[in-house]
Amino acid sequence: MTPDMLKAALAANVAAALVEDIGTGDITAQLIPAERQATARVITRDDMVLAGKLWVESTFVAVDPTLKIRWLVDEGADIAAGTPLFEVTGSARSLLTAERTALNFLQTLSATATHVRELTRLLTGTRARLLDTRKTLPGLRVAQKYAVLVGGGENHRMGLFDAFLIKENHILAAGSIAAAVSAARQQAPGAMVEVEVENLDELQQALAAGTDRIMLDNFDLAGMRDAVAITAGRAQLEASGNVNRSTLRGIAETGVDYISLGTITKDIKAVDLSMRLLDA
Repeated sequence: MTPDMLKAALAANVAAALVEDIGTGDITAQLIPAERQATARVITRDDMVLAGKLWVESTFVAVDPTLKIRWLVDEGADIAAGTPLFEVTGSARSLLTAERTALNFLQTLSATATHVRELTRLLTGTRARLLDTRKTLPGLRVAQKYAVLVGGGENHRMGLFDAFLIKENHILAAGSIAAAVSAARQQAPGAMVEVEVENLDELQQALAAGTDRIMLDNFDLAGMRDAVAITAGRAQLEASGNVNRSTLRGIAETGVDYISLGTITKDIKAVDLSMRLLDA
């Protein structure tokens, strides 16, 4: 994830979300006198890992550049339920107009980071690292992958453009694993080439082809251990399929380099946040 990619996604996310929510104008906020000033405080009702400060700040500033935000906790911090997260001061109308969009970003990205942090702790003492996937909320790919990093995980490819992931249908269409890998090397010499395999024979073919990373698709634990022994460091190994909280540790202990799972971005429960005016 490059700084330019993050900057572009941030601007696009906030602009789209505000258009969706405000539309032609916040008619309820117009009930408040234009000159009324206020300070609002946001707290969490759940234990959480904070992620998404940039999205919160950009939302409030986009609504009203005169609003002032004071953070009370740090990005990536483990936070207990009931803890105040930040305060924002300025036009009462603006505070209330920006509230839901800002909190939507924060509750979603913090939920992603929180889930990742919980799972990465289960990997302590192993070599395995947690990877995300492309199973992200539409329009929030970069944002959620940013939250994965905050939570302690790592990013897989951002999309279809920055790395090869050669799966069964690609192999069938190309003719063989070797042919697919060779074509990938010629097309984009600097890009990572990963091949998904379903058995040890395909693993051997992927190794012979000089693949950078091999995805072990739905291997059982014994099969993963065999794959680690056969590979002997010649390629990175990524376990995928049948990964959940109860199976994660056992998979990590087989010696694979990475474990990928889509649930860390698609099956999340939003953090419960609340904003209250302190004065008006």
